[in-house]
Amino acid sequence: MGHDHGGSAAIREEVAAICARFPDEYWRGLDADRRYPEEFLQALLESGWLGVLIPREYGGKGLGITEAAVVIEEISRSGGNAATCHAQIYNTGMLVRHGSEELRKSYLPRIAAGELRLLAFALTEHDAGLDTTRIATEAVRDGDDYVVNGTKNWLSRVQHSDLMILAARTAPYEAGARRAEGLSAFLVELPADGIEARPVRTMLNLETNEVTFRDLRVPAENLIGEEGAAFRYLIHGVNGDRIAAASAAIGDSRWFLAKASRYASEREVFGRPIGQNQSIQFPLARAYAATEAASLMRFRAAELYDRGESCAAEANMAKLLASEASWDAANAAMNTFGGYGFAAEYDVERKFRETRLFVNGPGSNQLLLSYLGQHVLGMPRSF
Repeated sequence: MGHDHGGSAAIREEVAAICARFPDEYWRGLDADRRYPEEFLQALLESGWLGVLIPREYGGKGLGITEAAVVIEEISRSGGNAATCHAQIYNTGMLVRHGSEELRKSYLPRIAAGELRLLAFALTEHDAGLDTTRIATEAVRDGDDYVVNGTKNWLSRVQHSDLMILAARTAPYEAGARRAEGLSAFLVELPADGIEARPVRTMLNLETNEVTFRDLRVPAENLIGEEGAAFRYLIHGVNGDRIAAASAAIGDSRWFLAKASRYASEREVFGRPIGQNQSIQFPLARAYAATEAASLMRFRAAELYDRGESCAAEANMAKLLASEASWDAANAAMNTFGGYGFAAEYDVERKFRETRLFVNGPGSNQLLLSYLGQHVLGMPRSF
């Protein structure tokens, strides 16, 4: 179900073969026990597909976000939870684009080989919310180090990461036109003294944390790019993240549609397959149409991203459309399965919980709509 793009069939096939070793029962067991998919992540790391954006000279695949999108979609479409893999892909993208040659030489070959996990991205803060310019975590230069103090929330996978990208203020916040200045990004080796994580339980099996930084020392050479210039790196990274999230949602949607269509064709009530009823058939058909449209927008965003062109509008639209299509497919699947949709053994309720995340993040759909309203349609700023 769904069409391949740009010769990605071979990638899809290879990733699907890895995913086939981790069937629904595997993910269901993890969900029940709130365990981390260590074995699955290890298999993907060994395959090299999480180094898809790393140039060949550093041992990576040397491909683009287009191919990364296919990898992520396939994980979700196979019934897995791709959330463990997004960051390994888009975080390496930031290091490739903006890291010094020393940083790239030092870390990229080991990341490409699957030896180092770059899974954690310390950005969001409670008081800032979606307004990245208002983050308050500080990094103060002290000799050959920066000393970091502050608190981050929704910092996922930090217990399973060897490296983390950390966003912090190296200059105070200034209102007005300069509000995006003074943010810097750092590559942090984990575990490290000065980091205290408090796990936050959520409705899905996504290990996330509130993290406090107390006098965390980061070597000055681990600054990514220029001091104070990270806001634009982060925005570019966020576009990649939204293309990745759109791809995961598209994969989820295709999983729901395949599973629900099959069940609707087999399940008989009142002497006929329930899929004969338009109340079952039409919502699935509509979600399919929306998913295919979202997929095209996702590949359009990826194409622009890979060419180094502006893709903010397309990335925002892709994530908006994909998250809505998947949530519609999830609800249609729940209605198709009826009471059985709530039973863990059918996996629909698990994926239902997982795909709901994409309506809220990365970047809530309201934020994406405000971006389109202001920057594309030219209406007044709404916040």
